[in-house]
Amino acid sequence: MTHQRIRRLLTEQSEGINQTFRQLENHQLHILPPEHWTNPQKKYLKNYFLTEVLPILTPITISSAQDIPLLPGQQINIILTVSETPETEQATVIVPVPRETSRFITIPSEEGLLLARLEDTILQNAEILYSGKTISDRGAFRIVRDADVAVADDESDDLLSAIEKAIIDRRLRQVVQITIMAHPRSPLRNLLKDWFNLQDYEIYDCQSLLDPAALMSIGLRGGFEHLHDPHWIPQVPLDLLDSDDIWQSVRNQDILLFHPYDSFDPVVQLVQQAAQDPNVLAIKQTLYRTSGNSPIVQALELAAMNGKQVTVLVELKARFDEARNIIWARRLENAGCLVIYGVAGLKTHSKALLIIRREANGIQRYAHLATGNYNDKTAKLYTDLGLITFDRDLTADVSAFFNILTGYSEIIGWNSLTIAPTDMRRRFLELIDREIQTHAEDNPGLIIAKCNSLQDPEIIKALYRASCAGVRIQLNVRGICCLRPGIKKLSENIAVTSIIDRYLEHARIYYFRNGGHEEYYLSSADWMTRNLDKRMELLFPIRKDHLKKRISRILSIYFQDNTKAFTMMPDGTFLKKGSHNPPCRAQELFYTNAVETARKMPGKTESFRPIKNPDA
Repeated sequence: MTHQRIRRLLTEQSEGINQTFRQLENHQLHILPPEHWTNPQKKYLKNYFLTEVLPILTPITISSAQDIPLLPGQQINIILTVSETPETEQATVIVPVPRETSRFITIPSEEGLLLARLEDTILQNAEILYSGKTISDRGAFRIVRDADVAVADDESDDLLSAIEKAIIDRRLRQVVQITIMAHPRSPLRNLLKDWFNLQDYEIYDCQSLLDPAALMSIGLRGGFEHLHDPHWIPQVPLDLLDSDDIWQSVRNQDILLFHPYDSFDPVVQLVQQAAQDPNVLAIKQTLYRTSGNSPIVQALELAAMNGKQVTVLVELKARFDEARNIIWARRLENAGCLVIYGVAGLKTHSKALLIIRREANGIQRYAHLATGNYNDKTAKLYTDLGLITFDRDLTADVSAFFNILTGYSEIIGWNSLTIAPTDMRRRFLELIDREIQTHAEDNPGLIIAKCNSLQDPEIIKALYRASCAGVRIQLNVRGICCLRPGIKKLSENIAVTSIIDRYLEHARIYYFRNGGHEEYYLSSADWMTRNLDKRMELLFPIRKDHLKKRISRILSIYFQDNTKAFTMMPDGTFLKKGSHNPPCRAQELFYTNAVETARKMPGKTESFRPIKNPDA
């Protein structure tokens, strides 16, 4: 069943890519398959192959499965059947496609942009590799390896070395899937199947691109900016606009950031200012995923070099970011930071920052808590919420949380925070059961949740109980949802929607009406067993009335979306919401509201851009 779904998804993906290519042709951008190359184009591509590609190719002759080199997962490979003559014994050759070379080759043209795929160029000029020999079959393929490498960190004396070994082990893991571009009756399919010990259903045909990520290189080419989505510029949050003293701004009131509509820069600047502020004594932060050239990490390095006590928990087990996090961990250690490599047996998925500062009235604490990572790159692509606060109860809890992460501190009573894996599931179940108890006809119960995934059986059963008790439940789940809405006598009061748009929906918001005493929570955790049982997660309340109203508006807009939203049916399938007038696209409305808010700021000066190019 799983393989059938994968096959269907790959077919849909290929159809979507090919449809996109056809639409691009209307804008004079053509990705030419070999059968459409003219003789002059073939000549140009042959010369390109000789000068730019051939010198870096490494053909490898394979006599048996034992001769196969270690082929990296996700890399494209050319496979050829070569012989001296059509009648003599055949040899199989694998040619890894260089990753350093552009996947698309520009063909000179007087009109429009013509592109040829690199793998097509290699396949069509493969005879140059074996002059005078016969190539009777050819194709391209990409392997997928099992990436699930477990690390028993509670048994490892050196977690850093254990993670490094796990990264190497991942390269050696079993091949679980091959995607191939070749003639349907090509014997190369059976050859690859035998080599990697796969079943027929684990070999998938590709009718478009073996590596869809290569499409990014087309999107980043110049000259087609008019085809891009409108550029939505992140806005400076209202509470920080024209603020010269970020500490005073945070002392005045809690600041809620809604990325990417609100800029992520204030979070970066908070750490940067703390690194240089002589009154800042210490900085503590969790890092789960960061960017390749992280300004957050650079600021932490600077803070340590400036003599501040800097403690950083770098989660080495963040899947596929392990290598990058190892590099950051070593750099931070070299700068003088105290680096903790996670908690034994758990992933630290929490997003927390604590800054301790000496002020006129004593030592004070500032905290930032968020639903998303400290990654300045993904903060422009993911929707997330973050809170910068001076609240004494909350900052005291954050301080206690870091003591748990860095030592053997016992968990004591919390003022505001709820953490996983110790208390979060219990807390969610209490909140759901309380909604059942406070539900009444004249004051009906209401639960609203927005998360990435909903899978935990206990949470799902509790939501079913609430539905049967009459509590209305609105869920916005972007990905996995194991709950089934709209089933008579089970989930009649539950509705599930999902929004797929230009930004990845990533925020986790939980609302409970509580008999009219409404409660709003933000979290790093989804309603998944792995989050509630196997990760260090944080759930924190939003208590300020003006921030509650803002989150209420955010949730309302999400459920009004009739442009990019899908409704889940009782059988688990999704149907796109029917369009209504007026149309509502949540992400677009969020951005419009952010811009309008910024423009209405009193005293905000207009900026003028001089035109330096008369053609602009």
